[in-house]
Amino acid sequence: MTTVLITGASAGLGAAFARGFAAKGCALVLVARDKHRLETVAESLEREFGARCEVLPADLLDAGGCAAVEQRLADPTRPVDILVNNAGFGLPAPFPYSPVEDEERMLDLLVKVPLRLTHAALPGLRERRRGAVVNVSSVAGLLPTGTYGAAKAWVTAFSESLRVDMEPYGVRVLAVVPGFTRTEFQERAGMDVSALREAVWLEPRAVVAQALKDLARRRPISVTGRRYQAYALAVRHLPRTFVARKMARTRRAPAGRPGER
Repeated sequence: MTTVLITGASAGLGAAFARGFAAKGCALVLVARDKHRLETVAESLEREFGARCEVLPADLLDAGGCAAVEQRLADPTRPVDILVNNAGFGLPAPFPYSPVEDEERMLDLLVKVPLRLTHAALPGLRERRRGAVVNVSSVAGLLPTGTYGAAKAWVTAFSESLRVDMEPYGVRVLAVVPGFTRTEFQERAGMDVSALREAVWLEPRAVVAQALKDLARRRPISVTGRRYQAYALAVRHLPRTFVARKMARTRRAPAGRPGER
């Protein structure tokens, strides 16, 4: 039985990935901070799909919590076949107006944590000559969209490079690059998305369904929906300085902060 470890599995895309893999008959290791919410997800998947679920509560920004997940990934007696690096969060204010400690936490969760977890998983995947790493990136990484976008650009580039390194061992690597998706992400980040049109929103299940198809097809990047696929293609040809100015207009300084207009 294929075993899949998913971070940020208590809600949103993480829970959707858990459901998608459970439907395929996979065993799951569910990782998030909130044990109660993880258990609720696990019970639902066990009831609906008969999925075998292991709940692993861990704060990935805590050294001990991250180490516990690394140890689980590296355990040769309980091999993990697919790692889904999904945990993350965003910040409501642009870099100059966010506390540097918050910026560091976000960078750690979006970059350092998937780097460490992937490094822990790879020896076993390489030795068994099968398996996959799925890294959840974002269309924000395709353009100059602040430090969140910069971190997601790293995730995509890391995935594309790792894919080449792991191809001789039969290990697949996929970067999932979703657009605006209906999850708790925006609310938890304190983002005002009221001005966004209905047409730009994606459903988590659609993102996961496309990702699983692209993983099976051994594609390097998964982008859901024609709108975002066209967007991803177009931004490659736009002048970077022009795009940076356009994107800066969407990032406003918080009220009362220096530099506000």
